[in-house]
Amino acid sequence: MAQQTFFQKLFNIKQEEQKNSNMMGYFGVGTEEAKQYKYEDLAKEGYLKNAIVYRCVNEISKGASAVPFIIKMGDQIIEQHPLIDLLMRPNPLQSYSEFFNSLYGYVLLSGNAYILKVGSEMGTPKELHQLRPDRIQIKGGGNPMPDRYEYMLNGQVRETYPVDQLNGFSELKHIKLWNPLDDYYGLSPMSAAAVEVDQFNMASKHNVNLLQNGARPSGAVIFKPQDDAGFAVNLTESQRQQLLTDLNNRFAGSGNAGRPMLLEGDFDWKEMGLSPKDMDFHQLKNMAATDIALCFGVPSQLVGVPDSQTYSNVAEARLALYEETIIPHLRKISSDLNEWLVPLFDDRLKLEFDIDSIPALSERRKRTYENVTSAVREGIMTRNEARESLGLQPVDGADELYISANLFPISDGEVEKPINPINDEDLEDYDDDETDKAIALLLQEEKALSDIDTVPNNSMAEEAARGLQWRKKYNRGGTTVGVARANQLMNKENLSIDTVKRMYSYFSRHEVDKQGEGFSQGEKGYPSAGRIAWALWGGDAGFSWSTKVRNQIEREQGKKAEAGSLKVGDMVSWDSSGGRARGKITKIVKTGKLSVPDTDFTLNASEDNPAALIRVYQGGEPSDTIVGHRFSTLRKV
Repeated sequence: MAQQTFFQKLFNIKQEEQKNSNMMGYFGVGTEEAKQYKYEDLAKEGYLKNAIVYRCVNEISKGASAVPFIIKMGDQIIEQHPLIDLLMRPNPLQSYSEFFNSLYGYVLLSGNAYILKVGSEMGTPKELHQLRPDRIQIKGGGNPMPDRYEYMLNGQVRETYPVDQLNGFSELKHIKLWNPLDDYYGLSPMSAAAVEVDQFNMASKHNVNLLQNGARPSGAVIFKPQDDAGFAVNLTESQRQQLLTDLNNRFAGSGNAGRPMLLEGDFDWKEMGLSPKDMDFHQLKNMAATDIALCFGVPSQLVGVPDSQTYSNVAEARLALYEETIIPHLRKISSDLNEWLVPLFDDRLKLEFDIDSIPALSERRKRTYENVTSAVREGIMTRNEARESLGLQPVDGADELYISANLFPISDGEVEKPINPINDEDLEDYDDDETDKAIALLLQEEKALSDIDTVPNNSMAEEAARGLQWRKKYNRGGTTVGVARANQLMNKENLSIDTVKRMYSYFSRHEVDKQGEGFSQGEKGYPSAGRIAWALWGGDAGFSWSTKVRNQIEREQGKKAEAGSLKVGDMVSWDSSGGRARGKITKIVKTGKLSVPDTDFTLNASEDNPAALIRVYQGGEPSDTIVGHRFSTLRKV
């Protein structure tokens, strides 16, 4: 079926849709007996008529849809791929943010969401669309595996999507929240909060009605006529209706509040008063609002409940919203898409949401950094383990454990201890004539990397701005990472060493894109998606600049010391938790074990990776501290 024909059939429906759909079942506790909730009821009575539900759904859906995604192949971030293009523009009517905002909305309101892949070519979709939950009916044979999904309008099946009984795959992806009472349909958070939603809505309606009556309670009109014999008589039905009509027209409504009532004959008025406490429904609404927010996982401070002190401030409450609610939703969605969508393009790819980009989590990242730093200093984690926990790539020479004091490395599972005084009998003689010169070079090295200019130039900033304009105009090219990089370049931010290396890596991988159609001006389709992405990273100017700066960095950082490249008396440096440590080699062992004098500390040495005793220098002066390191962790100064 052609794509256009499919959507004409699916969505171009002239008949009026059935108002009371019975497609979706929800089992909840809104009344004393089990009640079946429909999506339409949940949407109208909850989202459309309840301010707390509306706020909760939008807090979660807007927050989650604002988190950018990244595509990885192993540890490498992919900047350009058909899957990225699809997610950035799932269909002609929706952007990435709009698509995922509605996706989370459906999940929160109904407990269910449905994604349909369309325009498949060898299994790879061209578009992604969402189908309203109340239009989907799940059919099965009594087992947990559905047999098929049916799209229904006006009580008629419009499309059927079979489910592979071997692997559960279908053209339609069902994303649902867990439901303990149903194998097929998910459970909406509102089902658990049904009573509270009704309480809130009724309290709000009561207050409106009270205001319409001028905030005055009703009273009673007492009719006390008697006949000639002294017996009471009653109003006729027509008289009663006329009296009620007159009272309503003359005295009801906020415009008639406080208006004096004139009663004639045998009529009397008795006011049915309520105390201020009886008329105050704010407490009831606040209690209901708190419970509704609880069901959605939104801190009550964020939905405007007064005197809510669960968290000390709004920033802490928003952090809790992300950590306890939004991030779990992100992980569920990424898991579902990695299982259903991503393998259609390449089973080596993995979709992740860039959680570290969330501003509300900056304080958490700070605490995490402080915790891992402390763990490194206390010998609990290596620096590479710490870098991994922070989402960073490992570095050479960072697999040693360290302990407190002067941060001595732990090797071969034993704690390295300083010796004092040094047993000179265990050390080879070495020439100290070049010490001052080596120290000077070492101090120069310390500031070398910091002296490298990593501020983007004007040409890069202009190209990045051009890329952002193109992307906005043509709605293609680049990823959320590329957009973030373009903003850095346009603002001429001082880039980190890692960012410069990533820029160089991007240009090296994507230089082949310059051969594609639409990359050069005057070609059909200019600017292509590849050309726009290239501009976001700074274009040719960015490629030239990142290559130059990267070469500077490589020259300064040097390479690991190779076997035979070092000798006794050489000044060397190595990574430590406090930065680059430095010292002078006093002894080298090429095979067997190297022992630190007067300690139990040993290092295994080999021809390929000798071990050395090193006198530590502090502030340019030799200390009494001796440490041991293998050549693979050292760099000659």
